[in-house]
Amino acid sequence: MNTAKTTVLIADDHNIVRTGLKALLEMESDLSVVGEASDGKQAVAETLRLKPDVVVMDISMPVMDGIEATERIICNAPDTRVLALTSFSSDEDVARIISAGAIGIVMKDSDNDDIVASIRKTAAGETVLSPELKRISQTAIETPKLTPRQKEILHSVTRGLSNQDIAKQFGISVDGVKNHLRAIFLKLGAATRAEAGAIALRKHLLKL
Repeated sequence: MNTAKTTVLIADDHNIVRTGLKALLEMESDLSVVGEASDGKQAVAETLRLKPDVVVMDISMPVMDGIEATERIICNAPDTRVLALTSFSSDEDVARIISAGAIGIVMKDSDNDDIVASIRKTAAGETVLSPELKRISQTAIETPKLTPRQKEILHSVTRGLSNQDIAKQFGISVDGVKNHLRAIFLKLGAATRAEAGAIALRKHLLKL
């Protein structure tokens, strides 16, 4: 019985990083690198063309940075999940890429096994944060910023619509709705749909 591989797009402006990461992932029987990008604009274009399960996204890139690229991917390809990969970033950058919709962040100097495990967890919809980044991520939770689509979806949730109903409403897949909700929960620090709605109202991010 054949099991579908998790498809991965690598976005990094350093060829040596892309080459090394591709070689690492090609050793894993359940992962397949389907594309590469050297800047954020190319990452968005290749994601829309290839529709990978996971984009491993460098935060600092030319033309368009990984933060803006992540926001565009989450908006236009909600079935794709983004794992940010960084060597060093400011607290603000880490908070911004979480707000943009990245499901997690891992350091470039992490062990190979940790990077591979982070990609698998991202594909499964699990939040991934390197230990040294967990504190920084609280900034994004304290000052959350929802995208217009996330606000629309959260508003639909507060009206009692199911994931299936929301998917039909916005013309996206149920998995796409789930990805949006995971990003919303991460930004708000919420564990449930009801809690997310309550937090958004309390922080004046949503009006009923």
